[in-house]
Amino acid sequence: MPELVFFSGTMDCGKSTLALQIEHNRSARGLTGMIFTRDDRAGEGKLSSRLGLVTDAVEVEDGQDLYAYLVDHLSRGGRADYVIADEAQFLAPEQIDQLARVVDDLDLDVYAFGITTDFRSKLFPGSQRLVELADRVEVLQVEALCWCGARATHNARTINGEMVVEGAQVVVGDVNQAADIGYEVLCRRHHSRRMTATTARAAALSPDVLPVPSAGARF
Repeated sequence: MPELVFFSGTMDCGKSTLALQIEHNRSARGLTGMIFTRDDRAGEGKLSSRLGLVTDAVEVEDGQDLYAYLVDHLSRGGRADYVIADEAQFLAPEQIDQLARVVDDLDLDVYAFGITTDFRSKLFPGSQRLVELADRVEVLQVEALCWCGARATHNARTINGEMVVEGAQVVVGDVNQAADIGYEVLCRRHHSRRMTATTARAAALSPDVLPVPSAGARF
């Protein structure tokens, strides 16, 4: 039976890489996919991974009906054997409903990829709806790591390396980008303490200095 599958994880855990791998494996078997994306780091109409892989995709717009888009595509003689939706956290809840309808009415597998929570540890509306509707929710097993070496569970937004907890929910950026607005994955402990790699280095003790000799010591 076709499924709506939500692959979730923090930033930098390989979601887009897996999406591209699924696309490669199925296209190599002669299948044709419809790829949707929203606000990819590589620009409009692109699905890319941090490994440097990239492919063309349909850029989803505000208010766009994804079910109607697929029906129109198929009605015009186009082909779609499955659907991939990357950056699914940026989709509106009603667009997630439309993807579920693609599964139920068009009998197509839909593979959605996205992060679950934003930089404030609040659910993205699109991700929340996916958790509510998906046949399966798969947490990716490639663990992103906090700067301390622990498993990263939270996404942090940074400005010049310092974590911020206010601002618009969606601001496109990349991980490990120190200048201006960037993102960093952190463990829960350091997310709650707002301690990024940059601020941790700033707070580190100065290097040890040479010991001061006691009175009467000779060299």
